[in-house]
Amino acid sequence: MAKWTPKYEAPEPLEGPVVATITGGTILWFVLFLVQVPFYGWFDDRDLTWWVWTCLAGGGLGLIGIWYVRKRDAAIKRHAAAAAEQQGPEAGHPAP
Repeated sequence: MAKWTPKYEAPEPLEGPVVATITGGTILWFVLFLVQVPFYGWFDDRDLTWWVWTCLAGGGLGLIGIWYVRKRDAAIKRHAAAAAEQQGPEAGHPAP
């Protein structure tokens, strides 16, 4: 088992504009779908219609992703606000 034990501690996860990133990716999936729709016959002739439907599925899953990351972001902000409130005046924040 020793060979599976990690040698280093995992780094902290990178936090960035997650909502904007997922929204941008979702828009990209829908744009790719809309670009391919006029060529559906070409895709159908070559049995490649899965390309079109993959883009639509990516857009649909992206909508779920947007909902998820917005809820996650709100939960992180609520947690940070609650933690700051618990620290009170000694942390430099006046208590309400």
